[in-house]
Amino acid sequence: MTSQHSHRKDEHVSLAEKFYTNDDTAFDGVRFINTSLPKYSLDEIDLSTQIARIPLKTPFYIEAMSGGSEHTKEINRRLASIAKATGLAMAVGSESVGLSDPSVSDSFTVVRQTNPDGVLFANIGANHPFEDAQAAVDMIGANALELHINVAQELVMPEGDRQFDFVENIQQIVEHVNVPVVVKEVGFGMSQETIAQLAKIGVESVNVSGHGGTNFAAIENFRRHSKDMAYLKNWGLSTIESLMEARSFNNQLTVIASGGVKSPLDVAKCLALGASAVGVAGYFLHDIIHQSDDQIIADIKEWQYGLKAIMLMLNCQSISDLQQQRLLLDPQLISYLNQRKLTY
Repeated sequence: MTSQHSHRKDEHVSLAEKFYTNDDTAFDGVRFINTSLPKYSLDEIDLSTQIARIPLKTPFYIEAMSGGSEHTKEINRRLASIAKATGLAMAVGSESVGLSDPSVSDSFTVVRQTNPDGVLFANIGANHPFEDAQAAVDMIGANALELHINVAQELVMPEGDRQFDFVENIQQIVEHVNVPVVVKEVGFGMSQETIAQLAKIGVESVNVSGHGGTNFAAIENFRRHSKDMAYLKNWGLSTIESLMEARSFNNQLTVIASGGVKSPLDVAKCLALGASAVGVAGYFLHDIIHQSDDQIIADIKEWQYGLKAIMLMLNCQSISDLQQQRLLLDPQLISYLNQRKLTY
């Protein structure tokens, strides 16, 4: 019999696809300056990077989206197979359902079984104690833990949390869990004040996960009987705004970006704004629903080629070179920087 929690996981996948859009305007406010005289050949471009002290062959990865039911078990198995074939890292969806209902834990453990040597990120909410966080890591033999903070989602969710012990729990988890911890928003972005507070309690890696991708305020409102919280549909900071907020912490924390990333150009812009890696969820979920594994593998290889091509056209041999690039900003972003007293 399907539990309410497992049913919600299936609903999230279905609604994420329902609200998916291929509108690429989220990153249009920043542009690169073309270099017409390249210094490098394509073979000299190096895509390797590190997050949470873990080396990655490619700076984008499969972000958390699935697990907790029979349907999402198959999605996770396919994603793990694709990650293995392409060398991408992969995060699983929230494992809380696997901890509360062991009958669906195989929807998460299938990922490690399918990709025994891959880089995997466990995932659990920051309202859980460190014992649960460690159990989530152990469940999939994870290399690191994504610890998600999702106040807006929980408050719109009909059965969501109404009290939050995030700060105390995060501090405990960072101190006691035996793998690196990435504190991650779920599409509402992070301000410099939030990042400063996280740094103060020992967090070394953040995923700013801005507005523009999978919209959990819209998804959870759709699940409400009266659908009466639509006014929060645009709540939060965009991915670009969040990266601007994080720039002053780039020498102190590892910054990861996600939220609305749909192309290698979006990846390159995130990296140029200081991210060390970029998570992609909605785009790959859309692919899983509509394409074969071989087609998705080919698409990812095209992304890898495309990112190398962009770096070549910018005279950037490495991700660290790309992080030093300056971008042209549209007036709206300049206004945002001025109002927030941020420098760029």
